[in-house]
Amino acid sequence: MTNQNTTVSPLVLGAMSFGTLVDEETSFALLDRFVERGGIWIDTADCYSFWASETGHGGASEEVLGRWLAARPSARAQVRISTKVGAEPLWPGSWPERRTGLSPRAVRAAVDGSLERLGIDSIDMLWLHQEDRAVAIEDTVDALAELTADATVSRVGASNHPAWRIERARAHARSIGSVPIDAFQLNSTYLRTRPGTLPPGVAHPFGVLSDEQRDFARANGIEIWAYTPLLSGAYDNPEKPVPEVYDHPGSARRLAVLDEIAAARSLGRGQIVLAWQLAHGIRPILGGSKLAQLDVAMDAASISLSVEEIERLDEPV
Repeated sequence: MTNQNTTVSPLVLGAMSFGTLVDEETSFALLDRFVERGGIWIDTADCYSFWASETGHGGASEEVLGRWLAARPSARAQVRISTKVGAEPLWPGSWPERRTGLSPRAVRAAVDGSLERLGIDSIDMLWLHQEDRAVAIEDTVDALAELTADATVSRVGASNHPAWRIERARAHARSIGSVPIDAFQLNSTYLRTRPGTLPPGVAHPFGVLSDEQRDFARANGIEIWAYTPLLSGAYDNPEKPVPEVYDHPGSARRLAVLDEIAAARSLGRGQIVLAWQLAHGIRPILGGSKLAQLDVAMDAASISLSVEEIERLDEPV
């Protein structure tokens, strides 16, 4: 398999359901198409998808990726692999009360397991999947420092963490001369939830991109990756209603603007959402299960919104 596309896509392919809800043949087809269209980053986690697996444990997604990489000898040089540690259940049914967490020993063991399942010798981006208040963040950073020092890990990021803990982590990394966290992975889309609510599937109090996290990221050059940017298809699929937590007057206004701009351009609302995120420097993670969905989403990378369109979409609610 070779990538004939000379344009690098800023979009990320989310492999969360590979090996569980998405069968291996379809997973391979999605991976092949993603790379053919210039895709680089593939995102997974050691715990994907424990809630949909027969064993109650994760690992299926990484295993599918590992078999795809083995079957495509040239692929490893073309893609970057992003995986996460810390959220795997200690035993079936134990999440979220009992999970592997972010102790130095747990981080090292999780990375070793991911490397084996993926069949690779280094990870391009390692995420702390969700915060672990039972462990000092400095101890976790010390473990990450060992991994980056021996080139097992190239970059480190944090998902579902408050900004203040990331600042502590970055300060400690700088003090020991290590690689600091330089990426956030958070839930983010065009609509905003009502205050005090979380979107479906987000179990972390700091899992939704906030104005503070966005400001912190901008001030410190931290990359933002957005999970569930398309509300699992609700922007364009009438059979998938927009989740109730987004039901407020501000959403009605935002959806009206989104409708107008999408109609004027003869595009889907989801494509405008992705283009809007890209215009703000946010890297969306795509999680579809069909080639047609992937193609439509990847087309959004070539959409250039005008200043006026962005200003209309950005108007406060």
